[in-house]
Amino acid sequence: MYENIPAPDQILDALDPEQRDVATALTGPVCVLAGAGTGKTRAITHRIAYGVRTGTYVPASVLAVTFTARAAGEMRTRLRDLGVAGVQARTFHAAALKQLSYFWPKVIGGAPPRIMEHKAQAVTEAARRLGLEVDRTAIRDLSTEVEWAKVSMITPDTYEQATQTLERPAPAGFDHRTTARLLTAYEEVKELRSVIDFEDVLLLLGGMLQDNRAMAQEVRNQYRRFVVDEYQDVSPLQQFVLDQWLGDRREICVVGDPSQTIYSFTGATPYHLLSFSERYKDAQTIRLVRDYRSTPQIVELANDLLKRAPKNTSFPILELISQKPTGKKVTHTTYSDDAAEASSIASRIRRKIAAGTKAQDIAILYRTNAQSQTFENALADAGVSYVVRGGERFFARKDVRDALVLLRGAVRTADAAEALTDQVIHTLMNMGWTLKPPAGQGASRDRWDALNSLVELAREVEEKHNATLIEFIADLDERARNQHAPTIDGVTLASLHAAKGLEWDVVFLAGLSEGLMPISLAETQEAQAEERRLLYVGITRARNELEMSYSMSRSGSATSRRSVSRFLQGSWPHNGPI
Repeated sequence: MYENIPAPDQILDALDPEQRDVATALTGPVCVLAGAGTGKTRAITHRIAYGVRTGTYVPASVLAVTFTARAAGEMRTRLRDLGVAGVQARTFHAAALKQLSYFWPKVIGGAPPRIMEHKAQAVTEAARRLGLEVDRTAIRDLSTEVEWAKVSMITPDTYEQATQTLERPAPAGFDHRTTARLLTAYEEVKELRSVIDFEDVLLLLGGMLQDNRAMAQEVRNQYRRFVVDEYQDVSPLQQFVLDQWLGDRREICVVGDPSQTIYSFTGATPYHLLSFSERYKDAQTIRLVRDYRSTPQIVELANDLLKRAPKNTSFPILELISQKPTGKKVTHTTYSDDAAEASSIASRIRRKIAAGTKAQDIAILYRTNAQSQTFENALADAGVSYVVRGGERFFARKDVRDALVLLRGAVRTADAAEALTDQVIHTLMNMGWTLKPPAGQGASRDRWDALNSLVELAREVEEKHNATLIEFIADLDERARNQHAPTIDGVTLASLHAAKGLEWDVVFLAGLSEGLMPISLAETQEAQAEERRLLYVGITRARNELEMSYSMSRSGSATSRRSVSRFLQGSWPHNGPI
């Protein structure tokens, strides 16, 4: 599958001057400040590939960590395309879980505790023990607070003082003292059930590495070089584990953008990125500002949004420079109500698809998940296929699992002379897949879209690697393990948080009114600054076209008039609503 492995010089030839600086900075501490669309993944994967191809790196000694299974899968795919095998690219949790599973029997003895998939049951039991009345919403809020405390390395004993210092409000309906008691009860419930949560995976591993010198040395002998993507979103707990992996060594490359810090509410902090050059006085700092994703019009809007931030709440700005030809003007539309906004966007999308734009290259982005349903209804009425990001996992779908079973069975009778894509098509036709999609929306279309994505992935793998059916199934198995789903041809519906790390040709940024952007809950300057960065992330998801909109009321009522987001006042045209 790897007939065209590039030579070291060819790896560098594919990069711009700043990306090349990243790729050739092979030793010592390196900090890459990479703006949106500047090719950071390209730069760091080429850095790893260049290090391997020049003999500077032993592949198995490199550990690259990021924050989502999708990003880790993308990194592995790019390294494979560069002919590099053996490098570990994983999420923090996946890397930690692998090590914890290996060392637990040796260091602690026996099998490691079972990991809870969800905190809700344990939180509910903890609340019951304390005599607290809780509903589903309260359980969700308390679960979030438990997670925040743990990734922030705040214990039940230090919770009250820490939240006062940080001016963090307690979950609605509870005070800080009660929440601290619940944190204690939650840990007791887990201990009684002999289970751990996902944060415990990091806490336990970090503690074991800190306390067991032989174990730490074994890990450090294995992993000698580290790459950390999205470093602006690292939590204190993740930094603690990273410190244990590193020991007193300095072979670390971090990549991030302070202007894309949008997860502070979960415990993520840009502190470690912003202070990297203080921790490592001789660190190389390289800035990537050439934007290959978005048109000059979109980049100008994104830059302007950050420049207008209050100085006391702004992070260092990477002013982007678009590398694309001039494009369409960014549009600003005011609608009378939410239904009119959704209906108009759905109609515009239908026309764009009819004119040749692929549905998968279009997205509607919004601030809260509750806004999704209105757009789902409008797209369904318009006969437009869509995918809600954050819904059922692709490889958990029954039709996808059934397809994998049939594909494995087809290996035994496969004709070696038949092309991979044809083999996949013939196999999936036995499940009822057809060359053309069924009319309308619903479960049948959802099923067709999922199976069709397997056909398109087979075509892509065949073109790139001339893969066999066995190799294709191995690729699918790896994707399933890491939840690296193929693309389904439907318009993407996603919250701004869920859109992080993704991009589309056409983006509709909807619901840009006060109370939604910034969200009404963002009462402090820091929270409002993060909302601005969240809007920046939304703007920079668009490659070629960006359409921004808000509605003046929820349902046409004159008594609940909305105004445009404060972040856009002064730049929004004051035309009448549609």
